[in-house]
Amino acid sequence: MFSTDENKRRAAQAALPYVRAAACVGVGTGSTVNFFIAELAAERGRIRTAVSSSNATTARLRAAGIDVVDLNDAGPIDVYVDGADEATRRRELIKGGGGALTREKIVAAAARRFVCIVDEGKMVDVLGKFPLPVEVIPMARTYVTRELGGLGGRAVERSGFVTDNGNVILDVHGLAIVDPAALERRINEIAGVVTVGLFALRPADVLLVGRAADIEIL
Repeated sequence: MFSTDENKRRAAQAALPYVRAAACVGVGTGSTVNFFIAELAAERGRIRTAVSSSNATTARLRAAGIDVVDLNDAGPIDVYVDGADEATRRRELIKGGGGALTREKIVAAAARRFVCIVDEGKMVDVLGKFPLPVEVIPMARTYVTRELGGLGGRAVERSGFVTDNGNVILDVHGLAIVDPAALERRINEIAGVVTVGLFALRPADVLLVGRAADIEIL
């Protein structure tokens, strides 16, 4: 019987064939991505540089001896590898449990291909059981909370947390997200929202699901 960590490791290992030698690779944030970084560290000469989605990932990559560059200086990013808090078989995602959703969304947009790695416990039919993270400029927190309430969600500020961009996170509970792309557009239109942790307008190109017996590729 495979543990969750073993399923995460299987998904991380399955992402390696998508990484071209000497490429610049975008690297996300989270526990599954940490297994991917360990795989990269074991083949340190495989990639040229990495672009990171968070300060925590930057520190982990540098500790592994991998050169981290700013996105503005990186040139084309061949592939972006990241995890998710929830995923559907349509490759739509909720991300941002670690608070890095804005930078994750930027790197995903800049990459030629987005490969998402998850264990099977992250798979759902309808997004929303995991609270939806929304990064918000601090002065707009109360206003955005009211607007999100009008959409049917209960927004709760993430206690004691500040993003790498200096903003706050509202975690939105109680949503059943049947049209993720439409909701992503709607929340992004609210003044004061930096971004929302829905990845539906730009879903994953490939979703690798680590299971006890195999890897499912979507």
